[in-house]
Amino acid sequence: MQVTEKIAAFRARMKDENFAAVIVPTADSHASEYIADHFKTRQWLSGFTGSAGTLVVGEKEAALFVDGRYFIQAEQQIAGSGITLMRMGTAGTPTLEEYLAGLLRENDALGVDFGVVSEKFAEDMRAAVAGSGALLRDTGDWFNDLWTDRPPMPKEKAFILDEQYAGESVQNKVAAIRKVMDQHDAQLHVLNVLDDIAWVLNVRGGDVLNTPVVMSYLVIGQKHVNWFVDETKVDEAMRQRLADEGVNVRGYDEIIPALQGLEPDVRVLADAAKLTAALMSALEKAEIIRAENPSTRMKAIKNEVELANLRKAHVKDGAAVTHLMYWLKQNVGKIPMTEISVSDKMLAFRQEQEHFISPSFNTICAYRANAAMMHYSATPETDAVIEPRDLLLIDSGGQYLEGTTDITRTFALGPVTDEQKKHFTAVLCSMLNLANAKFLHGMTGIGLDILARGPIWDMGIDYRCGTGHGVSYLMSVHEGPNSFRWHKSPTRNEDTVQEPGMVTTDEPGVYIEGSHGIRTENELVCRKLEENEYGQFLGFEIITCAPIDLDAVIPDQMSPRQRGWLNDYHAFVQKTLLPLMADDGEREWLRHATRAI
Repeated sequence: MQVTEKIAAFRARMKDENFAAVIVPTADSHASEYIADHFKTRQWLSGFTGSAGTLVVGEKEAALFVDGRYFIQAEQQIAGSGITLMRMGTAGTPTLEEYLAGLLRENDALGVDFGVVSEKFAEDMRAAVAGSGALLRDTGDWFNDLWTDRPPMPKEKAFILDEQYAGESVQNKVAAIRKVMDQHDAQLHVLNVLDDIAWVLNVRGGDVLNTPVVMSYLVIGQKHVNWFVDETKVDEAMRQRLADEGVNVRGYDEIIPALQGLEPDVRVLADAAKLTAALMSALEKAEIIRAENPSTRMKAIKNEVELANLRKAHVKDGAAVTHLMYWLKQNVGKIPMTEISVSDKMLAFRQEQEHFISPSFNTICAYRANAAMMHYSATPETDAVIEPRDLLLIDSGGQYLEGTTDITRTFALGPVTDEQKKHFTAVLCSMLNLANAKFLHGMTGIGLDILARGPIWDMGIDYRCGTGHGVSYLMSVHEGPNSFRWHKSPTRNEDTVQEPGMVTTDEPGVYIEGSHGIRTENELVCRKLEENEYGQFLGFEIITCAPIDLDAVIPDQMSPRQRGWLNDYHAFVQKTLLPLMADDGEREWLRHATRAI
């Protein structure tokens, strides 16, 4: 079926059930950023393959809301579909709420599947359309009927992450959560967020591509813990090990009846921004205490075992990226290369590393103008031939038993323009400015973002995204609540203070449509520095370990301090990776690639 045919069938269902408009989000039942194929209903209906975006289908019009990462991609993919592109955050573009308020009339029904949107989202939509007299109703899941070849729910086996990697027992984590529950006088805590559940239980799986989590729910009581999961994913040994930690395994589909069967007025701690509207409805007899999931901040602060493992992961990952850089420099223009074949080569180098599990996300390998699309994904139709000139951007990462990595490098494959070098150097300076920040405890990501964005703003250019995001430990590559961004977002908590042990990416960029895209990304660990009469000073440790391409750098554009930072970083890279290079030729090349400038 073509997109137009799918939307026509969807509208027929809307008419049958008396809906004036229906929201189709990018969402699953677990507030996940990356979702299993079973839940990719917006992608199936619209044809837009980006990892974020919201589709609204009305009786006569349809609109797709995307942020700046996807403007170019979405415009291309929805062309001819009859869907209007809404470029979020740009002048003249209404918000989703404003659009719905203008679309709907008195007594109109606005629909959304309560099984995949949060209670907070449902409340926001109710408020948005209340002024027009419209009502929000639950559609349930229509797509089992409309999407005839819909992928099934994932069935991958779960596994235990041993404490030598996790660094803390399940019992200790549950005890810490119960202390927070006590502070709220809560008897139960309900979790649907897969990363949080995986962290609490020290379990991992393969239910979401490149994200080793398990589709499940968790209910923590003062004296019991119930894990609701497809029981075919849990073998007897794992079940017993969890039982030893005080965790009972129950069926995935038992969660709604279990919540509906709670005693009246039981006090339940729940994160309304994450818990689905369907789960919140099942708790209608309970007294809800609204608060952020305690595990969200707990897992963001990595313990020393996790940090030690992460450093090991980044050495392995950096070696793989460095092998690729050497291979590119030696072979471009000599053997056939395309974006897809280079991406495959990147994966092959990672697969050589011990304890490698999977990529941490779909690799972005983007040549020349394709790199201007921040979240570009090469397809057989767009797969660009790579030549010995211009810039190639590769944003990639790996999942290892030792943790999750995320790294971006932009490579000069031959002659590049003066403008490209100017932009490359500005991005490098931006990254270094933030990485070498020194600040007092209490500083947030919003306060620090200007250090990165400043050199790019100085050129009258901006990148329409944050500068950095938190990174998990063998879970989702994008983790909150820590981040770097310059303005508040209604869907994020930018008031989060940088705490020692938090891991955050540092990835400014320049994206010039039709020409080039440049991004340089390292991961930073927040660490304590000195403490004195002014308070506790903090700074960052760079744990990413791979060369930055000096062939695209203009040294005179950098300050002496910035050149010193780069030279120090490259000295660390050289010392760490030199023993891991394949032969004398690769070692000699690395010495040159990490030379002082």
